[in-house]
Amino acid sequence: MEEEQIRVVKIIVIGVILWGVSFILTRRIFSSYSFDFSNRLLSTVHATVAVTLATFSVQDWSCPVCPRASKPSPQQMDTMAFSLSYMIYDLICCQFDQVISMDNAVHHFVSILGFVAGFAYQKSGSEIIATLWIAEISSPFYHLREILKEIGYRDTSVNLAADVCFATIFTLARIVCGPFLVYVSLTADNPIFIKAMGSGLQLVSIFWFYKIFGMMRYKLFKKPKSNKKAT
Repeated sequence: MEEEQIRVVKIIVIGVILWGVSFILTRRIFSSYSFDFSNRLLSTVHATVAVTLATFSVQDWSCPVCPRASKPSPQQMDTMAFSLSYMIYDLICCQFDQVISMDNAVHHFVSILGFVAGFAYQKSGSEIIATLWIAEISSPFYHLREILKEIGYRDTSVNLAADVCFATIFTLARIVCGPFLVYVSLTADNPIFIKAMGSGLQLVSIFWFYKIFGMMRYKLFKKPKSNKKAT
């Protein structure tokens, strides 16, 4: 038990440092782009790796959320520690940006508490990994759409395709699968704190879905600008 805890702490501490160093290097390489651009590149890397690790750490593919309310496996603990290191880095990094997103900060704060609770209680490994997978599967497309805007592809078919992919995957993962995962977590013998964190993340997802729905309705049904010549 003690060796597992030491390994987890090492992954978290080293991870936060490496994320920070990676951001500094990325910022230097892409110095002509914004602070947000560099951070989104790292966010895309995290989301891709996190989904991959979460996929490989599923214990039973016939029931991806099983065993319920169980102790995290060593692979699940490593995956949780990896993502926790990123969440800590990103929460700190975002405070140095010119625009602070409160809903994003709440999302990170709740995620951090959820991971910490999983380590502290040594329970809910399957539920936390499933939550991580659902939360991050749409993230690469979310960041891609903003990266495309900055490199000159705003209001293009490529950017619209990224928007549609993001909105579709987000809806399927967080609005279709998300409530089922919350139900599973609430009905299993999980600590009340972990149940609260899962429910909190779902509420944040519903709030984001409301914003995404409005964005997609505008993009898909907006009236084209008229090019009338002055007479």
